Amino acid sequence: MKTPRALVPVLIGLAVLGGWEWFVRSGRVDDVLVPAPTQIGEWFWAAFRDGSLASATWVTMRRLMLGFVIGAAIGIPVGALCARSSLARDTIGVLSLGLQTLPSVCWVPVAIIAFGQNEAAVLFVVVMGTVWAVVIAVQESVLSVQPLYLRAAMTMGSRGLHLWTRVIFPAALPGIISGLKQGWAFAWRSLMAAEIFVVILTGFGLGSLLHAGRELLRMDQVVGVMLVVVLVGLLADLIFFSPIERWLRRSRGLER
Repeated sequence: MKTPRALVPVLIGLAVLGGWEWFVRSGRVDDVLVPAPTQIGEWFWAAFRDGSLASATWVTMRRLMLGFVIGAAIGIPVGALCARSSLARDTIGVLSLGLQTLPSVCWVPVAIIAFGQNEAAVLFVVVMGTVWAVVIAVQESVLSVQPLYLRAAMTMGSRGLHLWTRVIFPAALPGIISGLKQGWAFAWRSLMAAEIFVVILTGFGLGSLLHAGRELLRMDQVVGVMLVVVLVGLLADLIFFSPIERWLRRSRGLER
């Protein structure tokens, strides 16, 4: 009898967890350095019961959403400007390309000096981590629109705002969505760096929880928070980005 295909990943995951648990419990490795899955589960349950995990997740998601929205709101029009103007492309576009390669943690000292140890510093780091990826993605997506579409639209009298809203942006939308997805990933990384290094007594996020685990030598807490970060990232893709991408493919006849 064949095992149902959907069960294969589950069985593999259970086998990995079982092997991991046995390896740690058998004493082959110090559980301070490598916690067993049951230890991580115990931390999850304790953090869930006392509310610290839910509170930290909410604080982090609030910061992430605000920073991402601001970064996207800046990045989309700036990217469109870079695609429209060669001067903007040679200045802002080149600057964006350079700043995108800058690790997000490099913005933390700048934010602390400029804003102090507060929410504004964290928000600044998240925006800086988001905006440049979005600028580059929008610029490249708009520049990649086939000239045939533009010529056909202009032949039929489309100009200015009508051309942008009815032809250019719809044609560039798949690339823009991919850029927003990349910007979301950069925002996550930026936020974790900011929450680890910026001390905010009024807002204890997942990054702060991760840092506290390091300070207390609680590897179960560190791994648990890392798993939450991964899970939230996957859920964001499944709930938001993937449905939009599927809708785009179906609307263009690329998927049933």
